[in-house]
Amino acid sequence: MTRSAPTAIRSRWLALAVLCAGTLMIILDQTIVNVALPAIQRDLGFSPSSLAWVVNAYLIAFGGLLLLAGRLGDLIGRKRMFVTGLAVFTAASLLCGVAANPWLLITGRFVQGIGGAMAAAVLLGMIVTLFPEPGERTKAIGFFSFVQASGGSIGLLAGGALTQAINWHWIFYVNLPIGIVTALLAWRLLDADRGLGIGAGADVTSAILVTGGQMLGVYTIVRTEQYAWGSAHTLGFGAVAVVLLAAFLVRQATVAEPLLPLRVFRVRNVSVANVVQMLMVAAMFGFQFLGILYLQQVLGYGPVQIGLAILPAPIAIGALSVGVTPRLVTRFGGRPVLLAGLALLVAGLVWLGRAPVDGAYLADVLPVMVLLGIGFGLAFPALMTFAMSGVTDADSGLASGLVNTTQQVGGAFGLAVLVSLAAARTDGQLADGASAATALTSGFHLSFGVGAVLVLIAIALAAPGLRPVTTAEPEQAPEATQVPAEACA
Repeated sequence: MTRSAPTAIRSRWLALAVLCAGTLMIILDQTIVNVALPAIQRDLGFSPSSLAWVVNAYLIAFGGLLLLAGRLGDLIGRKRMFVTGLAVFTAASLLCGVAANPWLLITGRFVQGIGGAMAAAVLLGMIVTLFPEPGERTKAIGFFSFVQASGGSIGLLAGGALTQAINWHWIFYVNLPIGIVTALLAWRLLDADRGLGIGAGADVTSAILVTGGQMLGVYTIVRTEQYAWGSAHTLGFGAVAVVLLAAFLVRQATVAEPLLPLRVFRVRNVSVANVVQMLMVAAMFGFQFLGILYLQQVLGYGPVQIGLAILPAPIAIGALSVGVTPRLVTRFGGRPVLLAGLALLVAGLVWLGRAPVDGAYLADVLPVMVLLGIGFGLAFPALMTFAMSGVTDADSGLASGLVNTTQQVGGAFGLAVLVSLAAARTDGQLADGASAATALTSGFHLSFGVGAVLVLIAIALAAPGLRPVTTAEPEQAPEATQVPAEACA
């Protein structure tokens, strides 16, 4: 017996709420840990150099497995991949919480990254399948965008509160009830999908090449904090990563059942949207990290104050993503909305790039948060619509994994480059006799300016490169393999 239309609609939105809960838990974990790092170092005896691995172990596993996890979701079923990822992430959170030495915590963080990649890689693909009608899909992506954006601010607030009120172990224990409940609800509410079958792309060699190349690439980028970009370490490992990824692409063009069907890149909107997203995320990751350092090291804000200071940004993102942006996209099309959002991001970064040493919140910080919040709230949902347009149900998990991969690679690369530029400018200013606050601010200004240039490049690519998405059925990817409807989520 088929469900009535209202019941089906309610079921879809309940399923979206479950997917967003899983997203929030994963996003929270990426920021909540940062606040607790000093307490973790004191308690477990991390050296300054090894402490970075609490973050890097997660990033390497997460960024390295997204593309593979997205494609496996298409093959074995996205619901199965999502629930399994939640289970792995939750179990790893318990391991992190009980860790009594550095290596156990680092191991737990690596396993968390694996679970996070498994769950996150298929999220957008599941949303696209749940909401085939373009208007509803845009609204659903708006909710998803809000959760992604707000998770960072909530993580800062929650991390500071839990660490100060109890201890750092609870930043991991808090994942246990969320993960268990979300997994149970996901199993109950999400429709089962059989996937294409593991034989439709189970190439072990391809899996080894892409996972090894991505992990090594992320490792090379995050280690630039210790090794210079021109060092033998960076150039050597970077070259190996490039060779592995190049070999992977060559194999995908020749093997009978590719893990990554290259047809997805022949959809113009998908390719351009992912490049635009990489540039935008690179700039915004740099802002998130260096902007927090400006508030902390120059203006003297504490963890909770920082969370409250940046709160207007996720509020603006939520107000736009959930209600306004979907209507604007429906009325004016995705490209004008995206370009307007990117322009506001440029304005916000330029504004922050002139913030003084003795900056005032109302004059120098709040306007930036509003501009960036509105800009991201407009740009991100519109961009996700382009990134997921033109792909078949059979490839939606792959496209979702690709979106998440470009986010992580863009974020890691942008953060490494912008932090390096800020540090170099700061060191130069200190050598010239400037005060610590002045030198830090000068370094931040340079990085925010470079971030604005990255977004300007994104605008230059998006304006001519993205084609309007019709409000009818989405275009099909060239030469895409059609599968029966019952085989898709």
